Amino acid sequence: MATVRIGVLASHGGSAARAVAEAVAAGRLDAELRVVISNNSGSPALAWARDAGIATAHISAATVGAGAGDAGVGDRDVAAALDAAIRDRLRQGGVAWVLLAGYLRPVGRRTLGAFRGRILNIHPALLPAFGGRGMYGDRVHAEVLASGVRESGATVHVVDEEYDHGPILGQRRVPVRDGDDVPRLRARVMAAEAELVVETLGRLAGGRS
Repeated sequence: MATVRIGVLASHGGSAARAVAEAVAAGRLDAELRVVISNNSGSPALAWARDAGIATAHISAATVGAGAGDAGVGDRDVAAALDAAIRDRLRQGGVAWVLLAGYLRPVGRRTLGAFRGRILNIHPALLPAFGGRGMYGDRVHAEVLASGVRESGATVHVVDEEYDHGPILGQRRVPVRDGDDVPRLRARVMAAEAELVVETLGRLAGGRS
């Protein structure tokens, strides 16, 4: 078995990535979290990663020195600088696989190219349903509840250039119950996400690093 070397991108709590760290610490997963990167300096994901002794990086427009208000610097320049900085930090960490755990930014072409087929996203629904641009977090759960479907869940898929589009590696189903609201459904889906991502990474550990 080969240890899976993981880099994480998270905008907020990164709860699924935290579940991975706990599985590693408990000896249930042969993996190593090399770095947790966030575009949000106040992200709880950065805080828990630091507490766990995992390398962290805050990478945003401000940190790459290319703020959108700088003279002569356009949005494309900012996006390209961010993309290159993320790619380079993942490479510096010796990362083989990248896990998006509630990362609310598109992955740039440089990072996609450097880790083609090795960037995984966790989506809080059963793709292809309830996916696409703007569908993240509680928005997804609200749409699930409004639709009247009786089942939701979690999906881990490979990231490509389209939102929530790449090959699906695994899904975990959860019921939608009478009287559910967003917090209740969210809690069950988050639990499913944690189980699913550890299971999926475990399969990768049995293959290649």
